[in-house]
Amino acid sequence: MDVLARLDRYQRRHRRAGMPLAVVYKFFDDQATYLAALLAYYGFVSLFPLLLFLVAILSAALHGNPQLQHSVLHSALGEFPVIGDQLGHNIHSFHGSGAAVAVGVTGSVYGALGVSQAVQHALNKIFAVPRHARPDPLRSRLRGLSFLLLLAAGLGVTTALSAAESATGAFGTHLAIGLRIAVGVAGIVVDAALLLLSFRLMTRRRLPLRSMRGPALAAACAWQVLQWGGSYYIGHVLRGATATYGMFGIVLGLLAWIYLAAVVYLATAEVVAVRHLRLWPRSLMTPFTDHVHLAAGDLRAYRFYANAESFKGFEKISVRFGEPPPPPVGDKGPL
Repeated sequence: MDVLARLDRYQRRHRRAGMPLAVVYKFFDDQATYLAALLAYYGFVSLFPLLLFLVAILSAALHGNPQLQHSVLHSALGEFPVIGDQLGHNIHSFHGSGAAVAVGVTGSVYGALGVSQAVQHALNKIFAVPRHARPDPLRSRLRGLSFLLLLAAGLGVTTALSAAESATGAFGTHLAIGLRIAVGVAGIVVDAALLLLSFRLMTRRRLPLRSMRGPALAAACAWQVLQWGGSYYIGHVLRGATATYGMFGIVLGLLAWIYLAAVVYLATAEVVAVRHLRLWPRSLMTPFTDHVHLAAGDLRAYRFYANAESFKGFEKISVRFGEPPPPPVGDKGPL
């Protein structure tokens, strides 16, 4: 217990030790792993039909220029390394009546709104937005549609950057390397900007940019690592697999890939929330026992958690903390 007490005092006094601990504790307080699973489910259900329409629309729009069509499709689907190649080789432009295509597009977009609803729920929970301050079902879906448009715009920009990167080979070896580095940095900046805009759009709490810039850049770098990991999985793990096992591998790989992306997204939100709401320092033993003296970050966090469950604006929730219960016999007392 003396060692734990010394560690607790150290992490309370030093931000570099206490801040990561506070982020981890809040991540599990919010049950963010379950929120990530919710995002992965809706993402899996929505991603495939939306990518089908993306491929079909691009194929139809660029039908007269096969070389440009192949380049743009390859660049766009490269953002989704686990299933991008499969879609690119097997999906072509739509055939059928305009009414049937319109119904299919509308149904897919409405289904994709499930992702935006899940994102709004997760972010409002993480940033402790009271339930009465969250948007109603109609406004939340309008925000969700704006979120989908933001993702579409971001995909368009990253597709253009990927196409530019694939064309750098025409400028010579040394210049091509420099251009690829510049395009890669630009892609990370674009991903970070998209993440910042999504936080601003999908939560009802005002978030200053100064508390989000660093975590957003780190998340954008993690996104690049996930893309490389997905490409490696397809190129090395599934290479040579039979059709049956290859299909199972694609499905499981896609689910894992979306889940990891959701974890990165929510972990970034947790970092921003801890910094913005000043939920540091936390007591080292808070998640494990009631025999603990709560730190200032603990008190603020538990008050935010309680107030976030208020359903009406005129509902008042008061949170009081008494003395911690006496320790068990033989224990040296709370930390």
